Amino acid sequence: MARPTKWRKIEHMPAVSCFVPSENEVSDVPKNRLKLEELEAIRLKDLEGFDQSECAEKMEVSRPTFQRILLSAREKIADSLVNGKMIHIEGGNFAHSTCPFRCLDCGKEWNDKHENSDTDHQADYVCPECGSHKIACGQSCRGKKWCGSCWRNYSKEIF
Repeated sequence: MARPTKWRKIEHMPAVSCFVPSENEVSDVPKNRLKLEELEAIRLKDLEGFDQSECAEKMEVSRPTFQRILLSAREKIADSLVNGKMIHIEGGNFAHSTCPFRCLDCGKEWNDKHENSDTDHQADYVCPECGSHKIACGQSCRGKKWCGSCWRNYSKEIF
């Protein structure tokens, strides 16, 4: 069974999502798709000047994973500049923030992107391992999503 892709944390959403060589018609230009986590890697390493371990920590990935993301981004950007291709920034496996969760039935602990747990009713969120609705925030969540007093009170009433 393949290992699930870990969410890459990004802090910055680009204001512009497409770059086109000015001498070409947009419809005729081949394009490279730059993922949002690749753009974040370029921003952190090349623009902000952090070293790779700091960048990896900020994106909540390992150093080798950060290196792969960075190399992929640089290859796409170089191809676009040298060969006159459009760069379209979209998609990827990213989250603005991640939140730790723990299943109170099976004990599984995992991080998930905050947007995935953004339901109207916290009881609608389920454990990916056993399907239980008895989910609690991890200890390091610090007020994000279900860590607020409403979720703690809610979980005490139900569980």
